[in-house]
Amino acid sequence: MIIDSAAFERYRRSPNEKTTLLRLMLGTAIVVFFWLAMTFVVLVAGTYAFIVLRLPGPSTGQPIQDFLASPVGILTALASFAGIWIGLWVAMRFAHGEPFSALIGASRHISRGGFLKGLVAVLITSLFSEVLLYWLQPEIARGSIAFSSWLLFLVPIVLLTFLQTSSEEALFRGYLLRGLASRFASPLIWAALPGLLFTALHWSSASTLAINACVLVSIAIFALLLTLLVYVTGNLGAALGAHLGNNLTGFLLISHQESYNSFALFNAKPLEGPGWTNLDAVLIAGIGIASTLLTMLLLLHRRSPLKIGPVDSKLGGPG
Repeated sequence: MIIDSAAFERYRRSPNEKTTLLRLMLGTAIVVFFWLAMTFVVLVAGTYAFIVLRLPGPSTGQPIQDFLASPVGILTALASFAGIWIGLWVAMRFAHGEPFSALIGASRHISRGGFLKGLVAVLITSLFSEVLLYWLQPEIARGSIAFSSWLLFLVPIVLLTFLQTSSEEALFRGYLLRGLASRFASPLIWAALPGLLFTALHWSSASTLAINACVLVSIAIFALLLTLLVYVTGNLGAALGAHLGNNLTGFLLISHQESYNSFALFNAKPLEGPGWTNLDAVLIAGIGIASTLLTMLLLLHRRSPLKIGPVDSKLGGPG
């Protein structure tokens, strides 16, 4: 496969002269402030409502943890990512003097074709990885949610998941990647630093060291793929679709996290639970890497029907 860097070069040259390293650090601090503020508000208000209104959910005597593991807690936790969007808008408007749409790509429009191809490709490879995970650990049970309730929550979950994943893409593959790439030529800076930050945020204190290592390796490889999609297209569209497809699989179809399984049709053995061996961890990491490589082939191989390409800087297509 041959990758043309022209689209990315247009994207990395699009920031104005105000995108200095100091302003980039200031903008990042603004985003973190609004993200934490929104999370705090959601956590306090949600926990209070959970206790006072006695909303459905677990009851272990730990109100905050019970709230976050409840259906309402999951929805509000996803809604807290709106803080990233607010912070990015403030940073772009006041720290850089640029329109928020500049983060999306040189075209300033999401590539719809790229978005759909990224979404479909990851949904396909997620099913592939679930088959392999089932072979590794066939402990899958029907989730507690009724199918009618699942259908009722389908649209809200999709919208809130898109809010979450799009905010992360706009921050890590948009704001940070674009800003650093405009200042530094080496991908070890503009690609690796945002990718490492994104990966580190997925550390789970409830999981063993081996499981954490395998999950972080899988996420790091997936983050590398998302960065590659931006590099190929010069647009966030394909990365937005791929990230959404990955998270929707876990939220709505087969959950591997006990704290996020309220809306999943099926629950697999939770990764944060006991009983996983070091060999299991290695195999899980291998499955994650294989799934990501297959996604790469689907999106970048010249004969693939899902192949993406450079996005036109004026029309926002084809992606």
